[in-house]
Amino acid sequence: MRSSNPVFSRRGFSRDNGYAGFNTAPQAGGAAVGTQGSPYAQGNPYAQNPYAQNPYDQQTQYGAPPQAPATTGRMTMDDVVMRSAMTLGTVAVGAILAWALLPVSSTSYGLAIGSALVAFVLAMVQSFKRTASPALILGYAAFEGVFLGVVSEMYNSQWSGAPFQAVLGTMAVSGATLLVYKAGWIRVTARYARIGMAIAIAFVLVMAVNLLLVAFGVAEDGGLRSMGPLGAIVGVIAILLGAFFLTLDFKQIEDGIAYGAPREEAWLAAFGLTMTLVWIYVEMLRLVAIFSSND
Repeated sequence: MRSSNPVFSRRGFSRDNGYAGFNTAPQAGGAAVGTQGSPYAQGNPYAQNPYAQNPYDQQTQYGAPPQAPATTGRMTMDDVVMRSAMTLGTVAVGAILAWALLPVSSTSYGLAIGSALVAFVLAMVQSFKRTASPALILGYAAFEGVFLGVVSEMYNSQWSGAPFQAVLGTMAVSGATLLVYKAGWIRVTARYARIGMAIAIAFVLVMAVNLLLVAFGVAEDGGLRSMGPLGAIVGVIAILLGAFFLTLDFKQIEDGIAYGAPREEAWLAAFGLTMTLVWIYVEMLRLVAIFSSND
């Protein structure tokens, strides 16, 4: 199952997306992926998971029984929580420092845009890497934090308390999405992912066209991203898409743990969660500003 965030390119923990992963269900008419050519592929319960230790493939000497399957070096929920805390903590530290050290000005706006571009580049590089790079992920988090700190201070200067409300809103959306997911009210299937991704890609394309129209003066007051009712509707749609991304992230984490993903893959899970939460926070910040402007 491929999960995506604003860059729409992060790989998942399963093999059905063409990237390295951990879902190795047998292909039609053949053995499981990664087991072709293995003399133990047929009828071997370990063939379903390339990260599960296969005791039948261990070399035995002098008739000694096979050793117990190895259980170390695999991703756990604790690993995901710890890496996510580190990544989100880096975002928070970057945002606090930017807020405290960069007063709202044309210079801080320039730094915010530059930081956002650097964060985007780092995110794209990590998205296309075959392995997780903690340095890239933490670098992305740091620059993203600077961007969020400047933007949050800008919003706070016009709508006092907007960043705090946006944080509470982000927590509420994330908590509600997790509750709905764990309750089984949402089933993350391939069809669910395809439909959601089609809507997400269409949304991003429409927003890109809107940005161009605004830049060339064709659309006024931000077009679809105005501070009026239309902008509020677009903001709600964006937040719902963020919740959709979260369900894919949750599914990936569950699959990674279930299929024995290597421990370093927890960095990818943290990376994905951070990108999604940033997406929701930014959209929530705009939505709070819109409602505050209409009071």
